Parts: sequence; structure tokens; C-alpha cells
Amino acid sequence: MPTSPISTVSQEQQHLGSLIELMKQEQTLLVAADADGLAELTPRKNSLLQQLGELSSQRHAALVAAGCEGAETGMEPWLAVSGNPDARAQWEALLDLARQAKELNRVNGMLINKQLAHNQGVLNALRMPAGAGADVGGVYGASGQTLGSGPSKRYVIG
Repeated sequence: MPTSPISTVSQEQQHLGSLIELMKQEQTLLVAADADGLAELTPRKNSLLQQLGELSSQRHAALVAAGCEGAETGMEPWLAVSGNPDARAQWEALLDLARQAKELNRVNGMLINKQLAHNQGVLNALRMPAGAGADVGGVYGASGQTLGSGPSKRYVIG
């Protein structure tokens, strides 16, 4: 367990920097719609996130031990009491990295949603039988054959 809330910040910065690089790679792969590349990045990204969570928990425990709130909001009072300008600079650098990661996550989320919408459009097009009008909602079954859409409106005259 760290003796000071600032003792994990250097490692957190390194991990966040690595995460940011992975998120930039992820963005490139999302634009290229490279599912295999994305699948390769996911375990590395998850590992970094887990490590960041553990470091953050250690920092929170050190804050509680120092008599502060065991959360990000506890750092400000601790920094004010510590009077250590280097610690404040390290914390500010970590917050800056966190903001960068948050923005990359936002943009990547938008790219994912765009790709999902595109995929849904393709799936919807595949569900529509060839030559069918927009009012016919044919769906393919497990056998690949078009399923009926309910009772026919045609009349048999005989």
C-alpha cells in the first residue's frame, strides 16, 4: 500500500499514456472497419484499464489513510495540505491525460455507433426479399428461405 496518495500517480500516468496510444490505434482500426485488429487490441486495453483501476484504488486508500475522501475529489484537499508543487504538477498531468483519454473514448464511441448503424442498415437490406416493395417486410429464416409476413390479402376467386 502506498504511503502517499501521490506515489501511484507516476505509474498511472504511464498506464494512461499507453491507454491513449491504444485508443488512437483503436480509432484508426474503427475508421478502417478492421474487426480483427480491434479484437487484438481489446485484451490489451482491458488489461490496462484493470491496472489503472488497481492503482486508483491504492491512491484512494492512501487518501483515506491521510484523512481525506477516498476519491478523486480527495486529492485537492490533500494537495492543499501537502504544499508540494511537484505533487500538484504530477496530479495535473494525470488529469490532463485522463481528459485526453475521455475525449478519445467519446470519439471512438461515435465511430462505433456509426459502424453499428451501417451494419444495421446492411442487415435490414438483407432481410428484404429481392424485388419486394418497401411495404413488404420479408425476413429470412434459419434455412435462408423468406418467411411469410402473415396472412395473404389476396382473394381466391374460383
